[in-house]
Amino acid sequence: MSTRFRADCINCAGLCCAALPFSASADFAIDKPEDVACPNLDNRFRCTIHVDLRERGFQGCATFDCFGAGQHVTQAVFDGSDWRAEPRHAQAMFATFRRYRELFEVLRLLDEAADLAPTPAMADEVRALFDDLDAAPGTTDPDEARRRAGTVLAEVSAAIRVPAGPDQRGTDHTGSRWRGADLRRASFRGSLLIGADLRDADLRLADLLGADLRGARLAGADLSDAIFLTQPQVSAASGDRRTKLPGHIAPPPHW
Repeated sequence: MSTRFRADCINCAGLCCAALPFSASADFAIDKPEDVACPNLDNRFRCTIHVDLRERGFQGCATFDCFGAGQHVTQAVFDGSDWRAEPRHAQAMFATFRRYRELFEVLRLLDEAADLAPTPAMADEVRALFDDLDAAPGTTDPDEARRRAGTVLAEVSAAIRVPAGPDQRGTDHTGSRWRGADLRRASFRGSLLIGADLRDADLRLADLLGADLRGARLAGADLSDAIFLTQPQVSAASGDRRTKLPGHIAPPPHW
């Protein structure tokens, strides 16, 4: 999978900390409007409480991932502009970042799907869509991109999950108990798995596209080749050193 979709905060002008809004909740300790810098952002565009985000009540920040959109907008689109030094660029940078962040998540999933596609023809189909969406990201509608990508991602998922496991798409399994369960090749696309007990479960080749894993218990679970799993999903869950993850997903520090 391309390193293009890994966040590089060093080369970003703190866009996620300024462009995005959040409200006081279980995920954020304070309210912050859109296009207003977080009070925890310093003059070098670094978070002053980064090592203590969860303890300070900013779980949402700890699980966030821009999928590489931040550094791309800063360096490629705005030629390294600093919205504080050049405030005339601020609104345009923030709006562009919001659009690119959504699109880059779609592109990252398509990039994975191209690697997973079981036939050259299917891989070519995925790459063609990737190239089309990536050709003019500034004008690509993120909702339309998600719709188009969703069809292709579903085709790839069905092709590699043979024989298919349990179909749990779009279902609510909040707090469900699946400890040690055989969930190989299952589909949990868009499912709620908040607080679910998945300890020691076998989730190999399970489709986890868009599944809500907040607070899910993954200790000892095998997700080594789970498909369409992203870093924010894993960072929102609870696991341990026995949890097996795909190579492109890093174990979160709180594990």
